[in-house]
Amino acid sequence: MVRQTPVAMDAAVRRTAAGTPYLREPGVVLLSRPATDVAGLVPFLSGLSDEFAGYVSDPTPLPAGTLLCKVAGQICYESFGPKRTKNRGAERYFANIMEQGHGSVLEHANYTVLLYGVSRSLTHELVRHRHLCFSQVSQRYVSVARFVERSEFQADPDLHAAFEARIDTAARQYAELTEALRARRAADGGAFATMAPRDQRKAVQQAARALLPNETEAPIVVTGNVRAWRHVIAMRTSPHAESEIRRCMHRVWQVLAAEEPILFGDYAEQPLPDGTTALSTPYPKV
Repeated sequence: MVRQTPVAMDAAVRRTAAGTPYLREPGVVLLSRPATDVAGLVPFLSGLSDEFAGYVSDPTPLPAGTLLCKVAGQICYESFGPKRTKNRGAERYFANIMEQGHGSVLEHANYTVLLYGVSRSLTHELVRHRHLCFSQVSQRYVSVARFVERSEFQADPDLHAAFEARIDTAARQYAELTEALRARRAADGGAFATMAPRDQRKAVQQAARALLPNETEAPIVVTGNVRAWRHVIAMRTSPHAESEIRRCMHRVWQVLAAEEPILFGDYAEQPLPDGTTALSTPYPKV
């Protein structure tokens, strides 16, 4: 069945007694997916062979990304005739592609997700994957600080209490430092006094953010094609990966697999002692 509604995995916002907001798990929102229309292929296919025109009338619907990658693969061999792999055989078709390592056809379908409830520590790891595209919250412009509690702290009352105390202190000190910097700069006058309000906030916040810890939330929009996402998922859900990013990428996989079960459905889940889940695929090189 082709999914018609957005896919997301939500994350709840909690607050300390002092009102400091924090999250305990990553949120994943699928923002964008391919829109594939094969009707325009008719003149091209008819010009190759009268037998090819029926290709666009395949009665079995496929998710847009799967259909796009299948068309790309079949273009390579002009495999559009009656003996072609029909849409109903798409799962077998892609298993064969992955088994042979022909991952290039998977690079045509792109998916964009919003990740929130993720720490600055996690995103510093994620942005090392240069085959993805990133747009991240700017602490120079955004003064609302939320935090992320690692799983290691959540089950231990003492570590949890220390976490809440720590983020309360960080939030308070950030607000105090922001106000002190603003007052100092305003009193000094000079160039600061002539800045637009937005630039004044930026000048203050770019200095105040220096005290924010790595567990500050850092929402980020990430775009990647199927092949890129498969690589990141395989790398970052390994038992050897860092636990926070492993948990996040497991959720990304759940969202993408719900959207494109043929392209992402080959991964097997393995529960780990720390409560996270490792993933493995028989096609790690694709």
